Amino acid sequence: MRSISRIVGVSINTVTKLLEDAGEACAAHHERAVRNVNARRVQLDEIWSFCRMKEKKAVKKGLDGVPGIGSVWTWTAIEAQSKLIVSWLVGDRDAETAQAFIDDLKDRLANRVQVTADGLKLYLEAIENAFGCEVDFAQLIKIYGAERAGEARYSPAKCLGTVQHKIVGAPDKDHISTSYVERQNLNIRMGNRRFTRLTNAFSKKIENHCHALALYFVFYNFVRVHQTLRVSPAMAAGIESRLWEMEDIVQLIDGGAAH
Repeated sequence: MRSISRIVGVSINTVTKLLEDAGEACAAHHERAVRNVNARRVQLDEIWSFCRMKEKKAVKKGLDGVPGIGSVWTWTAIEAQSKLIVSWLVGDRDAETAQAFIDDLKDRLANRVQVTADGLKLYLEAIENAFGCEVDFAQLIKIYGAERAGEARYSPAKCLGTVQHKIVGAPDKDHISTSYVERQNLNIRMGNRRFTRLTNAFSKKIENHCHALALYFVFYNFVRVHQTLRVSPAMAAGIESRLWEMEDIVQLIDGGAAH
C-alpha cells in the first residue's frame, strides 16, 4: 500500500479509503448477486489467520477475547463443479459463527445439495439447524501422524489417510471430498499478502481484513478465468453471462452496477 502511495503520489490514507470502499462495494455485490445458485456438491472449510497479534501474545497482554484481536478464521463454501465461492464469513471458530455461515450458505442455494466438510464437530448442529433432512451431508475426517519438529513446525503433520462419515441423506461416496475447497484455501493464502506466514504483513484491523477478502472473492468469482473451466466461476454457475474486467469492480466502487 505504501508503494502504491509513492508511485501514484497520493496519501496512504487515500489508498486505504479506496480499498475500504472497494471492500464494502464487493461485499454488497456478493450479497445480492450470489443468490439462487444451482449447485450439486458444496465443500466447506476454514482457513486460519490472525489480526493485530497472535493469540499467545494477546493473552500475555490481557487482550484475549477482545473482538478483532488474535486468531481470525475465514469460512468458505465452494461449489465443486463451477468452483464458485458460494458463501464466506470471517469470524471465530465457534458455534455461533458456524451457524451464521451455514445459514448464509442455505439462503444462497436454489436446490438440494451434497455437502462435504472436514471433521469439525461444529458443522453437525449447524447443518442440522439450517437444512434439517433436506441435504446430503458427509464429513471427511483426516488421520494425521505425529507433529513435526524443528523447521517444519509450521507445516501440517503428515496425513496418513481419511475416513468418510455419512451424517444425513444419501451422499455419493465418490464425491465425499474437500480437495477443491482446500485448494481454494491455498489460493487465498497465496493471493492475499495478509495471509502470508512469518511476516509483518498480517492485518492490523479486522475491518480491513474483511475488505481485502471481499475484494478477493469478487475478483475470483467474476474476473478471474479459471484455468480448467475457461470461464469465470460466476459464468460457470450461471449467475453471470460475461467475464468481468477490473473496470467493472471500479464501477461498483463508484456506486454503479457493472454492465
